[in-house]
Amino acid sequence: MTDVLHKRSGESSSSDLLFFKRLRKRKDFLRLTRAQRVHSASFVLQSHNRNDDAPLRVGFTCSKKVGNAFARNRAKRRLRELARLVFPVSGKLGHDYVLIGRYNVTAKTKFVAMQTELETALQKLHVKN
Repeated sequence: MTDVLHKRSGESSSSDLLFFKRLRKRKDFLRLTRAQRVHSASFVLQSHNRNDDAPLRVGFTCSKKVGNAFARNRAKRRLRELARLVFPVSGKLGHDYVLIGRYNVTAKTKFVAMQTELETALQKLHVKN
């Protein structure tokens, strides 16, 4: 047997995870409540420019309005995967972003549609800056 680990399709690589950091502290989320936001059909995107060249940071949140724990976790998993795919291409360094799940939509919308919505939302935010 060999000791080589094979990457299964769909798994994230370590380079995907190094592009952005996670927002985890309440004060960071509160700062973004006063920041710019774009409402889309599947989620709300908030953005704040920190005016530095540090890696971008992303946070995810779903309130109890989204549903029970199963629904909230599914919605957050989908938002994390969206961030992993879109932010390395469309995100800007020195920005903080928060993706907020929406009731009965984030967990059920087609993933490709959500990906297009996130790219469009990022374009709208970056035009405002």
